[in-house]
Amino acid sequence: MSKKNKENKTNAIRIAEAHGIDYEIRTYDASRGFVSGVDAAHETGIEEARCFKTLVLVGHSRENYVCVIPVARELDLKKAAAHFGEKNVEMIHAKDITRTTGYIKGGCSPIGMKKQFVTAIDSTAKDFATVGISGGKVGLQMELDPEKLAELVGAGFCDLTK
Repeated sequence: MSKKNKENKTNAIRIAEAHGIDYEIRTYDASRGFVSGVDAAHETGIEEARCFKTLVLVGHSRENYVCVIPVARELDLKKAAAHFGEKNVEMIHAKDITRTTGYIKGGCSPIGMKKQFVTAIDSTAKDFATVGISGGKVGLQMELDPEKLAELVGAGFCDLTK
C-alpha cells in the first residue's frame, strides 16, 4: 500500500486505506489545472486502456449515477440508462460536479463522493489486474484492483461504451 503524507490524502485515499485496499499513487503536473483523462494516463504512465474516468449522470427520475469508463472511450448513454433502469440519462453540468460529488472536474473519484451513488464500471476493467482512477484531486491517480474498487463502491460491471 502506498502511503503519502497527510496533505495528499483525499477522501478516496482515506476510504481505500480504511478498507485495507492496496493501491499505488501516481501523480502528474496539475499546475495548469484540468487535463484530459488521456493526458493524465500518458503523464502517469498508466496505459490508456487501464486508465478510467469517472462520469456523473442524472436520470429521468432525477437520481444521480456514476459510470467509470476507459479515458479514451465515449459513454453510451443508452447503455447506461438501460443498466440503471432509467428512461434516459444525461451527464450532469460541469458547474454541478462539486455540489453533487464534493470533487472538482478532473479530480472526481468514484470513491469518497459526498453521497454513494449507484455506480457501474465498464466491463473492460475486469481485463486488468489494476486500473487507474482519479485519486480525488487533479494531478493524483490511484491504481488499484478493479474488483476491489467494485466492492468498495458497490458497483456492477457492464458494457458502457460506444
